[in-house]
Amino acid sequence: MSPDITMCPGTNCPHKESCYRFTAKPSDYMQSYFINSPIKDGKCEMYWGDLSESIWGQLKDIMRDESENNI
Repeated sequence: MSPDITMCPGTNCPHKESCYRFTAKPSDYMQSYFINSPIKDGKCEMYWGDLSESIWGQLKDIMRDESENNI
């Protein structure tokens, strides 16, 4: 399954190897990317750390549960 996120090119980013936006496998068909790495003053507000895949799965489960309960 491909990530449904905006990915990062990781240009000049010291944290790219531990960021899901850089390490996730992109879609083979269509994938959105930041035009530039979103680093400002040495920090990235878009950083998605090592546990992100687990967190992403949990968020998807929550959203699915909420949509099923609203049917």
